[in-house]
Amino acid sequence: MNIDPPDPVSISALNDFLYCNRRCALHRLDALWVDNAWTVSGTLAHEHADDPGYRQTAEGARIERALPLFSQKLGLVGKADIVEFRAQADGREIPLPVDYKLGKRKKWDNDDVQLCAQALCLEEMIGVSVPKGAIFHVKTKRRREVVFTEALRKLTMDTIDNVRALMLADTVPPAALKPQCDGCSLHSLCVPELTGRSRALDAAYAELFAPGP
Repeated sequence: MNIDPPDPVSISALNDFLYCNRRCALHRLDALWVDNAWTVSGTLAHEHADDPGYRQTAEGARIERALPLFSQKLGLVGKADIVEFRAQADGREIPLPVDYKLGKRKKWDNDDVQLCAQALCLEEMIGVSVPKGAIFHVKTKRRREVVFTEALRKLTMDTIDNVRALMLADTVPPAALKPQCDGCSLHSLCVPELTGRSRALDAAYAELFAPGP
């Protein structure tokens, strides 16, 4: 009997999952999406990077915009904002993925993992090692180099497995109030303040309905 392979994991889902696994599930299992000022600004920030097939050269590099990415081995699909192909002395071109992000660097690893996943796809597609990439923070106009260390690669691989498990489970995780909730576009639908109960509330709830002596 033929068994269909699981649906591929979207590279952007890795970012969502590390930011908040519930948000990842709401986006991809319940198809919920709400725009806010951050998502609209992010879309505008990507406007010039999202013209597929557009090519140019800059500082000795050949640039591909909106390059489709895939990995059959990892079951990944996605798109790179920009890939810079830099010629080497032996005639090869080494790709360097560049991702556009609206704000400054966050304290979570979600952006770096998303970029590393792009590199894993490029390594399989082109057959060359991709040692590093870059994130361009639009608001600060700063470009930050990201080295794809063994630790980052492992985190990326683990996240791919976790996202696939979430999709196969087909269950939205319960809400939990976290720092990431501030500014999340799904805040009004998720309502973590109401649906995510603290330990103190759970204890009070259990005590309220506990049988008497």
